[in-house]
Amino acid sequence: MPDSTKALQEISLKYGCKYLINEPLKEHTTFKIGGPCDIMIFPNSVESLKELLQEADRYMILGNGSNVLFSDNGYRGAIFVLGSDMSDITIDGEYIIASAGSSLVKVCKTALDSSLTGLEFAYGIPGSVGGAVFMNAGAYGGEMKDVVTEVTCINQSGEIVTYSSDFLDFSYRSSRFTKSDEVIISAKFKLSQGDKSSIKARMDELIARRKSRQPLEYPSAGSTFKRPEGTYAGLVIEESGLKGYSIGGAKVSDKHANFVINTGNATAQDVMNLISHIKKTVSEKTGYSLECEVKLIEE
Repeated sequence: MPDSTKALQEISLKYGCKYLINEPLKEHTTFKIGGPCDIMIFPNSVESLKELLQEADRYMILGNGSNVLFSDNGYRGAIFVLGSDMSDITIDGEYIIASAGSSLVKVCKTALDSSLTGLEFAYGIPGSVGGAVFMNAGAYGGEMKDVVTEVTCINQSGEIVTYSSDFLDFSYRSSRFTKSDEVIISAKFKLSQGDKSSIKARMDELIARRKSRQPLEYPSAGSTFKRPEGTYAGLVIEESGLKGYSIGGAKVSDKHANFVINTGNATAQDVMNLISHIKKTVSEKTGYSLECEVKLIEE
């Protein structure tokens, strides 16, 4: 356990932040996989987060726990969960400002309530605002880069800075934050006035499509691989004869081949072995080189 753990506990108590010792990470990820972390803390303000970041020897920021796979041995360090205690959402005309811990689903519903259009594509993405901005999440033809105009973060010096869209370096499943140690604390979305019934109809359509095409009944981290240029990951995996293929408790979904699912008792090693097998087989059979979208977090 890092030397900083006791100091992190004291900071948590100072600000009234909930914390857990040796908490199983499988309880906080959509994959339902992962061993214990040394300490898990739920910051409840920007001030508490700043002080915790300054004290931690090794840390990781976690939102809704989608798109990550933790080691079976857990994580040696601190996990800072930005969740309901940092989930404020405010509306300013056609803008929505949302804290990093806000769920995308809640932000989309807030937009709907105010007849604001532009975020329908994100309805159903199982992540938080911070995680979605971090990886420029997208679906059904839309991405965060299309609607995010500003992001406020804590930089490496512990200062609060705000970047406009020109400095966010968005690209496919990437942003400036995937290449820096800056911690996102909020994002500003630019939407436009629309017809409430039309917005709701589009959201209903996309969630129905998601439910019919994705294995939402099983734990997973979402799409396993990034889209290869010129094709789709699910298509080349299926063409390689891997639909339904399993290693231990990890399985390529019969419903959508770009989803590796946890059938109930999968270990992180099962998932990593299956991912390696998929990449090797697809390369041999189709010539495509798949890049993993899921972030693998070692001990």
